[in-house]
Amino acid sequence: MKFRDLALLSFMLGFSVLLSAQGNSGYWQQHVDYAMEVDMNVENFQYSGTQKLVYTNNSPDELKRVYYHLYFNAFQPGSEMDMRLQSIEDPDGRMTTENKKSRIASLSEAEIGYLRAKTLTQDGQKVSFNEEGTVLVVDLAKPIPPRGKTTFDMTFEGQVPVQIRRSGRNNKDGVALSMSQWYPKLAEYDFEGWHAHPYIAREFHGVWGDFDVKLTLDKDYIVGGSGYLQNPQEIGHGYEALGTKVKKPRGKKLTWHFKAPMVHDFMWAADPEYIHDTLQMEDGPTLHFLYKNDSIYTDTWTKVQPLTAKAMNFFNKNIGEYPYDQYSVIQGGDGGMEYAMATLITGGDKPGSVIGTMIHELAHSWFQHALATNEAKHEWMDEGFTSFISALCSNEIRDQKKENPFENSYNSYYHLVKSGKEQPQTTHADRYDENMPYGISAYSKGAIFLSQLGYVIGQDKLMETIQKYYEDFKFKHPVPNDIKRTAEKVSGMELDWYLTDWTQTTNTIDYGIKEVAADGEKTKICLERIGLMPMPQDILVMYTDGTQETFYAPLRMMRGEKENPYPQMKRTVLPDWPWANPSLSFTVDRPLGNIKAVVLNPSHLMADVNEENNVWQAPVPPKGE
Repeated sequence: MKFRDLALLSFMLGFSVLLSAQGNSGYWQQHVDYAMEVDMNVENFQYSGTQKLVYTNNSPDELKRVYYHLYFNAFQPGSEMDMRLQSIEDPDGRMTTENKKSRIASLSEAEIGYLRAKTLTQDGQKVSFNEEGTVLVVDLAKPIPPRGKTTFDMTFEGQVPVQIRRSGRNNKDGVALSMSQWYPKLAEYDFEGWHAHPYIAREFHGVWGDFDVKLTLDKDYIVGGSGYLQNPQEIGHGYEALGTKVKKPRGKKLTWHFKAPMVHDFMWAADPEYIHDTLQMEDGPTLHFLYKNDSIYTDTWTKVQPLTAKAMNFFNKNIGEYPYDQYSVIQGGDGGMEYAMATLITGGDKPGSVIGTMIHELAHSWFQHALATNEAKHEWMDEGFTSFISALCSNEIRDQKKENPFENSYNSYYHLVKSGKEQPQTTHADRYDENMPYGISAYSKGAIFLSQLGYVIGQDKLMETIQKYYEDFKFKHPVPNDIKRTAEKVSGMELDWYLTDWTQTTNTIDYGIKEVAADGEKTKICLERIGLMPMPQDILVMYTDGTQETFYAPLRMMRGEKENPYPQMKRTVLPDWPWANPSLSFTVDRPLGNIKAVVLNPSHLMADVNEENNVWQAPVPPKGE
């Protein structure tokens, strides 16, 4: 799907949610259209703006109140983000000083961030609003009925904070402006109600709509970000058509006009020393690269460009078609963070780090900016799925040739389990006791959800599931049940047990080989379930003559079985293993003396927390025998 198709998509989505709302059942989602004009003072980093927001209430509910996010208010002493930094056991090092003190706590008035609504009307009538930290609470002048529309007109002002987390000015690479979470953003309302969570640490959720944004700032600054530039022949800086002349307006400032269709966020970055390169893919979007004009960055940002095209092709093939006509990789922010049609990435002296970050952030364009799960509640569906597919991508386009591309994810998960600090993945992103368990749960355990799902239903069925999930749920804010149901439809298996145990509990997987013993001229193998989480079992039997075969014990509650993942070897399918039975025994038609080893989980894709009991080896006879 391309830019030219998005207007039709927007209409069709609106029509389908309208029909659903009329029937008071089925799927629906809200819609917003933003028109903003912003004037930035690059000397004091203060800006003012106007915002016209057309809000369509596709829900079956009458709305008497709405909420806006005012994210920049988090960067003030005494904010909830500041308080959390001061109380959490392992604060984010990017947001703290060397002695682990909150950087926010010491900000001066000229360094803080703020975002304030000055005036606000609804269809021309003044409304009552109250600023509560990073949330603006608005009591409407008149309710918005189901299927109704209303227009909010706002004037606002803001100050860009010293760069601390994601947004900010003058980051460690010297980029002047990283403008993410910079505007009053209407909160999401869905079947669960309002999602007006305060900005404490991480993760976002937004309403899809069309953005029309005009940014006015010093004409020496070069801008990149979300959307399509509408006035390239006035701007220049590498955006103009090849071989044409740019006619810049007079004055000290220049207005950049962007339009971004069907996105749920809008980010931009600006610096007077940006180099702007473009790469037009043969069968894909135009890629933009904006980075500091500094020799320490040139080599890295040159190497990033062809690999971005390769990564785009990989994701298009393995997930589904990227839905926009351009994508920008921009130096700015801190670390890496995904936004609509763009990403902010720091660094450049280490190509490997920047390339790895680019691949991960680009993958978010599918899992966060086209699918857009609520990150605050289901962060593992975004970060984890992105980690999974980016590991596969890195393994291929960077020629890493890892036997298990997810090995680091498994090792991190095992570390979390041993730490005793694991919390269920249903935990709200801001409610984790520490940052460590959040990060491993979201990224590593989230990635394992998919890699291990491939173990359960088969690798081909997994990739088919991912593609069908994207096709069925893009632009629809999927929830955990949606990925589970998709996998069930593709595989024909029942998978509620998998979603429940893996994401809603901290139950662990631990299966072991209890006994391998002679049974006449045959061999009896007894397995045991030690952990609470059920799983089907792959068992590899290796013989002294060098041959091998596998045995497969499906889980009874799966109501199905996967295809043989080792077609080069004979496989015997055992009777289904009921979870409540702690053991399973079966017989091999070979004497004990012919068996060299028995191995559970030979692929290592089942996240068994104790692999020491997964291998039985025949005793080595004493020397001389």
